[in-house]
Amino acid sequence: MSGAAAAELLRTGTLEVVGRLTAASNATFYAAVSSPEGEAACVYKPVAGERPLWDFPDGTLAGREVAAFAVSEALGWGVVPPTVHRDGPFGEGMVQLWVDADPEADLVALAQDGESAPLRRMAVFDAVINNSDRKIGHLLPLPGGHLYGCDHGVAFAEEYKLRTVLWQWQGEPLTEEALAGLESLAGRLEERDGDLPGELDRHLTPPERYALRRRVELLLEHKVHPYPSPAWPAVPWPPV
Repeated sequence: MSGAAAAELLRTGTLEVVGRLTAASNATFYAAVSSPEGEAACVYKPVAGERPLWDFPDGTLAGREVAAFAVSEALGWGVVPPTVHRDGPFGEGMVQLWVDADPEADLVALAQDGESAPLRRMAVFDAVINNSDRKIGHLLPLPGGHLYGCDHGVAFAEEYKLRTVLWQWQGEPLTEEALAGLESLAGRLEERDGDLPGELDRHLTPPERYALRRRVELLLEHKVHPYPSPAWPAVPWPPV
């Protein structure tokens, strides 16, 4: 199904928890969503199961994942699987389409690849959303070559907190594709009544939305991949 159809199914279908993903730090459930139009597997992260963090407001991680999907769609790169915010068996939370990654993919080798166009797009996307937790295990390569990423709950901070395993392009010029996507995103962010500003208004604070616009402006102004911050760890721990 299309991304729009998948998002509609996630938003309006009947949600049933199947099991829990016990390796996750927050309450994360494997679930099924169904409607007369179709069914799919998904991930359900209720707000009630979020562990408080010192550097992000309580109860906001699910909304940040939805905001990341909205930015991904505005860029036109499909970095994030369809993601919605809705009620569920354990209260409101994030519901995201389950993606079966390629079991033959070497994620460590992929994360170190300096020639992968999909990976480079993801590095730009992470710079835009200020992702502070891009681990190797958050890469979801599909057999056909498309690359998804997951776990974007600790993103969109006001301060520069980019932590990622994808630093191989630091200081290098942004590609024409990246600049075109950023130009399009900048325009969408300035729309007064557009879908993107409305979604971001629901899940981010005004200072966080301003910081997002400013990051896009700086990327377009300097036209290079960003460098790590000297005041913040550059790579998440553990990196996998």
